[in-house]
Amino acid sequence: MPNTLYICYFGMRQPLVQTQVIPYLAEIAKSGTKVSLVTFEPSFKTDWTTEQIKAMRASLAEMQIEWDCLAYHKRPSAIATAYDILVGVRFIRQKIREGNIDILQGRVHVPTLMGALARRFSKRKPKLLFDIRGFFPEEYTDAGVWPPNGWLYRTAKRVENWLMSESDGFVVLTENAREILFPESKETGFDTVGRPVEVIPCCVDFEKRFSTDRESLRKDMRARLGVQERFVFTHVGALGGLYLTNEIADFLETARTAKPNTYALFLTQTSPELIIPLLKSKGFGEGDYFVGTAPPGEIPGYLSASDVGLSCVKAGYATQSRSPTKIPEYLACGLPIIANPGVGDVDALITTNRIGALLHDFSRESYLGAIEEIEALGDVSELCMRTARQEFDLESVGGKRYNRMYQRLMSSNGAGITRT
Repeated sequence: MPNTLYICYFGMRQPLVQTQVIPYLAEIAKSGTKVSLVTFEPSFKTDWTTEQIKAMRASLAEMQIEWDCLAYHKRPSAIATAYDILVGVRFIRQKIREGNIDILQGRVHVPTLMGALARRFSKRKPKLLFDIRGFFPEEYTDAGVWPPNGWLYRTAKRVENWLMSESDGFVVLTENAREILFPESKETGFDTVGRPVEVIPCCVDFEKRFSTDRESLRKDMRARLGVQERFVFTHVGALGGLYLTNEIADFLETARTAKPNTYALFLTQTSPELIIPLLKSKGFGEGDYFVGTAPPGEIPGYLSASDVGLSCVKAGYATQSRSPTKIPEYLACGLPIIANPGVGDVDALITTNRIGALLHDFSRESYLGAIEEIEALGDVSELCMRTARQEFDLESVGGKRYNRMYQRLMSSNGAGITRT
């Protein structure tokens, strides 16, 4: 089995790493693959003690994951990122020299660039797996972080094109992304020059996070929130940027006319000030909403206490590559979904499986129509959970496809062969 180094430009304690990266790597390690992980930690010197690092390494070692960490630098943005790339390249080169690394796996563009540069300047040439995840340059321009066609965008696209030529295999999140980048791979599993391509959406770990009895969770959390007689609409994740916060508030205002017992639940790392004033302006009192954070272990409880999951994202070219983590989490807890079209494979997921409703525009009529459609579906909680297992199970979907990717990389001209 191969030895892989997973390069992640996030910190170990960030929710995405805890709910996505670590479960994937633990699942991959079960197959016998030797897994190493490097993360970049914000506020490294103040947020981590030597004892905490040792404890985290020991915890990960129990899952057969070897962990190293480097400091993440934030400002000034471009210079800080360039510095982190140089430090990352040096670290990865050292890991290649020290160990029998067969595969360098980069989560999105910056980590993959580190891997590509480290390999370029190393005698041993591991395979490079570009875990694309999303259309990163376009996401930044769509979200207003970068100006359209500015120098940052153009530079990122040049880097992206080079990584596409350098990589030995690719992972994308959605069938739509595969159709855009590698249409020929849908039938063969390989691109035009024989490199493997896998579609691996954001998955959920049923064994560890979503195996508890839903009805017990629902009863306990609804009592805790005091929403036994309420109809709970829930949004999980960030607000602002690509996430349509104003439209979500408008939807909830309309929902109150159809369902006067509407309750709004927001689990978000974003500042509450981005949504609470909007809710109040729509007539929500303090007893009509909850806005806060929750550790990953409590997310299933909050979701089980809910009735409908919301996903409203600015649709565009970039969002076709997205697999929102909230979608499988909603479904795993039995929640039907109300979402706008144009985001990843969500349209087909909802319409094919009849597990929710699409907002065809952001109008009062569309909001009311979606609510009526949800009511017409009846109790689809079991169907939602079956769909989650079929489409997003960590073991049978995520782990299986990553292991297939590794096998194909290792059988493609052998591992560690110098590229020509």
